[in-house]
Amino acid sequence: MGTMSVKIGIVGLPNVGKSTLFNALTKKSVPAENYPFCTIDPSVGVVAVPDDRLDRLTEFSQSAKKIPAAIEFVDIAGLVKGASTGAGLGNQFLAHIREVDAIAQVVRVFKDPEVVHVENKIDPLTDVEIINFELKLADEQSITRRGERAKKDKNLPPLQLLGDKPMLYVINTSAAGENVAVDLSRLNLDGTKGSTLAVKVDPIFGTGLDDLITASYKLLGLITFFTTGVDETRAWTIKAGSTAPEAGAAIHSDFRDRFIRAEVIGWRELLESGSYATARERGLLRIEGRDYIVKDGDVIEFKI
Repeated sequence: MGTMSVKIGIVGLPNVGKSTLFNALTKKSVPAENYPFCTIDPSVGVVAVPDDRLDRLTEFSQSAKKIPAAIEFVDIAGLVKGASTGAGLGNQFLAHIREVDAIAQVVRVFKDPEVVHVENKIDPLTDVEIINFELKLADEQSITRRGERAKKDKNLPPLQLLGDKPMLYVINTSAAGENVAVDLSRLNLDGTKGSTLAVKVDPIFGTGLDDLITASYKLLGLITFFTTGVDETRAWTIKAGSTAPEAGAAIHSDFRDRFIRAEVIGWRELLESGSYATARERGLLRIEGRDYIVKDGDVIEFKI
């Protein structure tokens, strides 16, 4: 079973700074062998989710190992006008984007005479419209094809539309140079049904990257719970609203299938108690059953 895989596809027009952003993110990458779901692929970066709670719990338990929650960022080939009809690497691009959980759309606002813009002007909202229009056209084609197939085959899997994926707009700025003003409120343009967020980054100076990783996590409705001990302290990723057995499945399917109970304490209460023994004496360590909804920051020990 193992930890859930979370994939964010980085998209954008050519020369908007996608690769610079991807390279900056991969500087924060973590060893993929700790994450069995990960593919070892040069276009995929496995990036740690920044979380100081993990550091503090590792210190508390004097753990030999510390394993953060992780997100996979996928560098998807640049999109051009007409991609949905096969221009550029159109079809390959659209196939890759169907496999991700959310889309991080890089929007260039920096001016740089050395880096020519594909449309020959810096106009962030037009760029966004081009990309969203291509995604919409691709969805319309999928719907048409599906209609034709449905006549022959009634047992088709649900259609995965690109417009349903949550969208994160990554405003690519330059701390050193000049930037074009962009009205972020206009980025939630018609045609994107998924929830949207916008974050500002400067990948060259490395600013805003932690905000981007954290925002991606939030956008997908994910929370973190922890396991901690002398061997390791680890952050586990689950969907908000998961029950204790569902959370246990992130570690191993046995923790879901053979679940008896969970010992739960909030990370802060545990640290403030100074030890598990004190937390137990104070009655802060709770025994929870299979209906318990796990909260962000819970420290859990599963009994099977």
